Amino acid sequence: MDVGLGLTFQNLRNQLTDKEVYKHQLQMAVDTEALGFDSVWTPEHHFTNYNMTPNVPQFLAFVAGQTKRIKLGTTVTVLPWQDPVRTAESFILLDYFSEGRAVLGIGRGLGASEFEGFRVPMGESRGRFTEYAEAVLTALETGVMEYDGKYLKQPRVELRPAPYESFRGRVFASAISPESVNLMAKLDVGLMVIAQKPWEKVAEDLASYRKIFLSRNGVAAPKPVFAVFVAVHEDRAVAQEMRDKHIKAYTRSTSDFYQFANAEFAEIDGYEYYGGLAKNIAKHGVGKFNDFLADLQVWGTPDEVAEKLAAMVEEFDIGGFVTYFQYGEMPAEMGRANYELFAKKVLPKLKDIDTSVKQPAQELRSVA
Repeated sequence: MDVGLGLTFQNLRNQLTDKEVYKHQLQMAVDTEALGFDSVWTPEHHFTNYNMTPNVPQFLAFVAGQTKRIKLGTTVTVLPWQDPVRTAESFILLDYFSEGRAVLGIGRGLGASEFEGFRVPMGESRGRFTEYAEAVLTALETGVMEYDGKYLKQPRVELRPAPYESFRGRVFASAISPESVNLMAKLDVGLMVIAQKPWEKVAEDLASYRKIFLSRNGVAAPKPVFAVFVAVHEDRAVAQEMRDKHIKAYTRSTSDFYQFANAEFAEIDGYEYYGGLAKNIAKHGVGKFNDFLADLQVWGTPDEVAEKLAAMVEEFDIGGFVTYFQYGEMPAEMGRANYELFAKKVLPKLKDIDTSVKQPAQELRSVA
């Protein structure tokens, strides 16, 4: 199966300079191919130290120049924040630079400060995402961008260079709410699962997506990509400490950045799901929610981590993983050791898993 490296370029509390953060994680990206990974992925974020990743295609073009084999993906490119023509052009060029290794992850965004910074009302994100996605995906196949919608009024333009090759099978979308999951099936794109809800709900969403995808497109849906944060160490107690300190630091930063406890989401069109989440957090407390998010991730000895990830593949018929090793307030040397131990002792076991056939359906069980 495919296993990729995810990078956040996070600098919580500004304990390092931004130069130091980039030097460390750029080196991780450059080493990915030699260590046996299949891809490199980075999310798009702006304006804060949560993730310092404002131009992902530019970063991936750098990685393309340092590698020969690995795929280059986004987790995700937020379509409502940018002109669709420029989005399509960026990924066509990345395909040329990498000889067809680009993978486009797309989403509609959740960071309120980022929507404000780009002067885009959050309540328009679902409509903008739908129109922009339709326009971009069509342009990536035809080389022509043309759209007459509510938000996008794009006269016909020809994109040059023309698309390097088809992006079908190379587009994934993050989706949390049931409405978004169904939309991705209709757009004929794969799902990228960034764990934020109970596994049984993830299973329900995947079942709904696969049913709609098959009905609409006449073929089985592509296997999903799962993004997970990993803490691996030969000493299980140390791995547990990594979970308790560094994975939790990351989940706290995620809750703070996205304002998951903000009840005002219920009043924003397209974000009603997060309004319900805020009510749940108000009832149980944000600390308990952060623990829940941490428990969705994977930690332990190399054998335990391999077993947990293999169990996820079996349960959800996963096609690939995006694995994160440097996050929260983790020192660079610890992140590097985490990354290298996984590559040495976990990655070979995962790559032996054959994902070309459907895994047998099993009753959902906890994999945390």
